[in-house]
Amino acid sequence: MPKINFINSNKQLEVPEDSNILRMSLRYDGELPNRCGGGICGTCVFKAEEGSEYLDNVKIQERRKLGEEWLSKGYRLGCQTFVTNGDISISWDDQVTDVVKKRKPDKLKPTVSASN
Repeated sequence: MPKINFINSNKQLEVPEDSNILRMSLRYDGELPNRCGGGICGTCVFKAEEGSEYLDNVKIQERRKLGEEWLSKGYRLGCQTFVTNGDISISWDDQVTDVVKKRKPDKLKPTVSASN
């Protein structure tokens, strides 16, 4: 089973594969800040310090709220992110959280698919 190391709260949790980061933090008191749980507020933004390859793919809601700037720096939203099959270490920063919370979501351009 993968482990989530919550650096700020100095807690390490062994969790089932494909577990949601925020849900595990709430269930086992990992102390990741949170508010809405839907990828809208940005309060649960964290940085993957180690093991980012064991996180699932970025969701549309994360892409909108964080934008490429924050995603490229290793930030994700705990409410939208799942740990797959390896250990990860995450941290969070109040200043980053404040900036992300104030950030207006990007309007993503719809993708056009070719019809047959």
